[in-house]
Amino acid sequence: MMRISPFSVFGVIVAVSFITTVHAAEHTKESLAVIKKNIDGGTAVLVDVRERSEWDDGHIADAYFLPLSTLQDGITKEKLKVLPKDKVLYIHCAVGKRALAAANMLERQGYSVKPIKPGFKEMIAAGYPKAKD
Repeated sequence: MMRISPFSVFGVIVAVSFITTVHAAEHTKESLAVIKKNIDGGTAVLVDVRERSEWDDGHIADAYFLPLSTLQDGITKEKLKVLPKDKVLYIHCAVGKRALAAANMLERQGYSVKPIKPGFKEMIAAGYPKAKD
């Protein structure tokens, strides 16, 4: 009969806990001004994960549209082909919650992601250009 040491069980629990928490996305601490500078400089892009009705009511100019519900329906290469792999993806929604969920999914697909806590309204107030229809 094989005996398992309590220390080895503890080690496995710690390792699993570490692995599951290391990859959880957190809102970026970068200011909206820094984010805008990075986007304007071409090193990053903005990804809007709000739903179609929200997007249609107004969105940031040049933002990529990829609703969280689309990602939740299953990530495919076809859905992700619009996103550049060589740039930071700043993920935004209305208040930051969906941005975190989408960032976790996109990060697992190899993207460099930074979810944003300020939402669409705060971004417009900070000088991000609203798209013209």
